[in-house]
Amino acid sequence: MRWLDRAILSLAPQAGLARIQAKARAQVLMNYDAASKGRRTYGWKAPATAADAAGANRAQLRQLSRDMIRNRSLAARGQAVVTGNVVGTGIMPSVRMEGDADGTAAMDLLRAHLLTPAIDAYGIHALPGLQWQVMNAVFSDGEVLVRRRARNLDLDPDLVLPFQIQVMEADHLDLSITSHGRNEVIEGIEYGPTGRVEAYHLFDQHPGATHRITSGRFQSTRVLARQILHIRRTERPGQMRGVPWLAPVMMTVGELSDYQESQILKQRIASLLAFFVEASADGEVYAGTEIERLEPGAVIGLKEGQKVTPSEPPAVDGYADFMREGVRSIATGLGLTYESFGDLTGVNFSSGRMGRIEMDRFIQVWQQQIMIGQFCQGVGRWTLEAWQMARASYGLPPVPRALEWTAPRRPMIDPGKEIEAAVKEIEAGLNSRQRKQREMGLDPDVIARERAEDAARDPAPSPAPPPANGPKAPAIPDASDTTDEEDTANGGV
Repeated sequence: MRWLDRAILSLAPQAGLARIQAKARAQVLMNYDAASKGRRTYGWKAPATAADAAGANRAQLRQLSRDMIRNRSLAARGQAVVTGNVVGTGIMPSVRMEGDADGTAAMDLLRAHLLTPAIDAYGIHALPGLQWQVMNAVFSDGEVLVRRRARNLDLDPDLVLPFQIQVMEADHLDLSITSHGRNEVIEGIEYGPTGRVEAYHLFDQHPGATHRITSGRFQSTRVLARQILHIRRTERPGQMRGVPWLAPVMMTVGELSDYQESQILKQRIASLLAFFVEASADGEVYAGTEIERLEPGAVIGLKEGQKVTPSEPPAVDGYADFMREGVRSIATGLGLTYESFGDLTGVNFSSGRMGRIEMDRFIQVWQQQIMIGQFCQGVGRWTLEAWQMARASYGLPPVPRALEWTAPRRPMIDPGKEIEAAVKEIEAGLNSRQRKQREMGLDPDVIARERAEDAARDPAPSPAPPPANGPKAPAIPDASDTTDEEDTANGGV
């Protein structure tokens, strides 16, 4: 205690004790090395900002992320691995009907609209292709917008449901609007009094387009929130906007790519062999007009006093180890395995399976929370709404009770062992056959229907005829042919 503490303690014991206790508690609270200020923590930044306080930095991050995916192979590989595992060949829909109603007609209608380019406002991709675009944009930009476009079936007879969807980048948000009535508009998103999103202010055309489809003043449109799917990965409470997935590893990707380019240049220099001709005793220097290049086996004569010294190219050392650790750091920051970036050196079945299990957890989370929870279920809700609205007017089949979504099948490392384990899991009652089929990326209804079709298509096997020259079956004796002794022995009278 200092002299002031001792003085206060002697004059006012309770106040002095409270002062000493408060100072002791403050010292305990500061007993975190990472929170202390000193040489080891110099340069650390820890702003007390909200989850969506990135502001203009979000657009800068988005543009840097896109540029890295265009020009940096490691960033492009990371995006391809994430999207390829989350979406794969597509997250497929299936119908769940009321009771035991037949869903064949409903499934045919669903395939005709969702699994063809009819669902795309641009008429290019079916639903799996749009899923691929959405996941790519979530990775590169951190978020993506999907807008419902209402259609009139009388004017669009090729459509079976009166809506299409348009995938839009976050650049379509109008950042210049700050309010709409009493609602606050932040970066193009309009929030109500309770903080709920009520509308989006969107440009019809991309602000970065080099040409304009329509002439006139560039103006945004207010679109109600129920017409928009805002797909992103949120990690903090209250977070409404997404951040590019490359943000934690962007510095590493850039520096590692620069290091790789410098090593390539160094290797090019190392592959060159130059010769330096020193001046002779009279000061004459070889001008290079007589010897323009050296060929294998050539014998070159020099003037008296001239000396030739070969260059010493730099050696390229430690490149493989440094790149391996850099790629490992990038894979860890993205939630992927190092092997997914293409290097399978030293990987066996056990290590590959352990790494794959850890990565599959992230893949399943991204599938359920981002693609299925936000995009697929939103499209499914729009589908059922349009179906109910157009059913009576256009004679559509009954509306399904719900749409279910099946993620693509995860590639098996050892199919024999994994299928056997799945069968044992079902037989032990630890899982249902339908759920296991969905975990493997298969639709139980499709499997049941196809198995029934196979059974109806294949003829029932007929019993094999007895061999012509084979042993004959023993004849059953007739009761009239037995003797009295045989009857008595068999219990007869």
